[in-house]
Amino acid sequence: MSVTIDAKLAQSFGLTPAEYDKLLSIMGRTPSFTELGIFSVMWSEHCSYKSSRIHLKTLPTKAPWVIHGPGENAGVVDIGEGLAAVFKMESHNHPSFIEPYQGAATGVGGILRDVFTMGARPVANLNALRFGDPKNPGTRRIVDGVVRGVGGYGNCVGVPTVGGEVNFHKAYDGNPLVNAMTVGVAKQDKIFLSAAAGIGNPVVYVGSKTGRDGIHGATMSSAEFDDEAASKRPTVQVGDPFIEKLLIEACLELMATDAIVAIQDMGAAGLTSSAVEMAGKGGVGIELDLDSVPQREPGMSAYEMMLSESQERMLMVLKPESTEQARAIFEKWELDFAIVGQLTDSGRITIKHNGKVEADIPLAPLADEAPIYNRPTVPLKAPGHIQPPADPVGIEHALLTLIGCPDLASRAWIWNQYDASVGGNTARRPGAADAAIVRVEGTRLGLALTTDCTPRYCQADPKTGAAQAVAEAWRNITATGAKPLAVTDNLNFGNPERPEIMAQFAQAIKGMGEACRALDFPVVSGNVSLYNETRSPSGLAQAILPTPAIGALGVLADASRSIGLSMPADHDLVLIGEIRGELGQSLWLREICHREDGAPPHVDLVAERRNGDFVRGQIEAGLVAACHDIADGGLLVTLAEMVMAGDVGCVLNAPPSNIPLHAFWFGEDQACYVVATKSAQALLAAAEKAHVPARKLGHSGGKELKLADGIALKASRLRDINAAFFPKFMGEDA
Repeated sequence: MSVTIDAKLAQSFGLTPAEYDKLLSIMGRTPSFTELGIFSVMWSEHCSYKSSRIHLKTLPTKAPWVIHGPGENAGVVDIGEGLAAVFKMESHNHPSFIEPYQGAATGVGGILRDVFTMGARPVANLNALRFGDPKNPGTRRIVDGVVRGVGGYGNCVGVPTVGGEVNFHKAYDGNPLVNAMTVGVAKQDKIFLSAAAGIGNPVVYVGSKTGRDGIHGATMSSAEFDDEAASKRPTVQVGDPFIEKLLIEACLELMATDAIVAIQDMGAAGLTSSAVEMAGKGGVGIELDLDSVPQREPGMSAYEMMLSESQERMLMVLKPESTEQARAIFEKWELDFAIVGQLTDSGRITIKHNGKVEADIPLAPLADEAPIYNRPTVPLKAPGHIQPPADPVGIEHALLTLIGCPDLASRAWIWNQYDASVGGNTARRPGAADAAIVRVEGTRLGLALTTDCTPRYCQADPKTGAAQAVAEAWRNITATGAKPLAVTDNLNFGNPERPEIMAQFAQAIKGMGEACRALDFPVVSGNVSLYNETRSPSGLAQAILPTPAIGALGVLADASRSIGLSMPADHDLVLIGEIRGELGQSLWLREICHREDGAPPHVDLVAERRNGDFVRGQIEAGLVAACHDIADGGLLVTLAEMVMAGDVGCVLNAPPSNIPLHAFWFGEDQACYVVATKSAQALLAAAEKAHVPARKLGHSGGKELKLADGIALKASRLRDINAAFFPKFMGEDA
């Protein structure tokens, strides 16, 4: 292939003129076509984090229970009994817009590999999905494809999908978000890392064959979309969950031996990133002979093999004496196994193909001299606090509207496409509690898992919105009785070259950091997804809402003692926390008044910690039968969700007279929970002693949600309205 290597070609690969000049300085010559491809993917936003790295370094990442923080394939935390939880969340946004089914499916496959490459058996999947306006003609197609992709891959590979979240907003019309999270469990003394070691040790390729799918997927994920996004379909990978299942079992079987020195999955940038990262972390060189790479298409070039993002592949460094033992294991599982190179002391990556050196690059500058940008920001306009508008429709109409709206409607249509119980260890399924609960096999331990973010808050005030995302994740885990341990993040933003977008990102990191420190909730892994915006033919760019999604994990000493949100009969209902009636950026304001304005609710991290620790203590003492935190829709939606989940009604006391009625019931105040207890008097006394605001809300029983003003709504009617949106939207309500 005769191609002129110059700045123009480099720019088409995503390198700026300055970056290309730096490449030339490093190499001391014009790169080959393959070398240019390697630099372009390794220096892409997706792989190098060049716009975000200086901000990410400010996040808290350490705690006594953190075994491995950011820098490995996934975060690792101590969950007791010599075991560790391994977890991470990653995006597959751009591919899921181009090809929704495969984009979502391979997103699940990729995050599974990040976890089991560290020696952990995957035990749960979660997701955080954002779609465009339901009225947009393209939204239904994307929802259908993404949901089928998530379910199709997770169900076939045999890992339960136990939780997640789904939001709709017109800002995602041209750029949906598909954030996938996997959690695994490993023995603490059998954690596998990616740093290569041992000069002369063989480098081994295992899994599926390499094809031409996904070439330049990393650079595609580091660019804006335009009206020709469909032409990028060849950059989307194609997954095979049945091969992934074989790969999991083969890798875990080999990991039970002493054969592996280092292991890395082939994710973004495929063979390039795995080889570069393994050798770079280990401070060694690596030599690859691409003639030995298993290929499913004839005539593949070195460039294509190095940049292919074909799925279900791993790269390993093995002990020489264990090579045949490893080969036998992978052949038993009917997977490809090939020695494709060896470690060297050169400090370089050398790639040979057809007897010719196609690339010879020093490793250290490829990673250490990747561009790092402190991009400019601008001051963001502070949102104004609004006076609660008058109630135009009344409490009953507002509640029925909210529970039927796209953001609060039942997700049963989605959950029913996911196998939430495969493996037999799911203790609380999606929708049964504020966080999913998964038993750790062979123990009494339970893991509490959630994903959370409220993008409309982040759009109004990125710092407060990001802090709220962390706090809500912490609350959701706390509401089950679990102790929150750590978070993984998926930071989805627009074009960082626009100062207002970079300001959103920087402020969000500050909010996250403050919340994580206040709640002892370190960040142990994560992903940054930038350039999430679509440019129209007129040249205008539409960015998504800033969406710093938080995935969180907590632990229970005894999974059987977790609690859910279902309303139990004959219990007192107590509000923990203070209701001020904050309606800025609330769903009530959007759905009833058709406004998206005002400041998001105030986040008091001291109150979050105090109130949450109190609630967890009461649950641990066996004094709380059900718990649900107050979030989207406010207090009355929280109570309605408890009624619908338990098919048990309640009679509510009159609210305080110092707050407008609709603000009390629908304000989205933070640090608040509704708990069901046998004795409100005892709980209120304990709360007073702990200086925690609390008030009795009413008592459970019957089949209706009854308010003091005479409003009475049957639980069955609430459920019917709540269940209607998705079947109607997807055309399945006939």
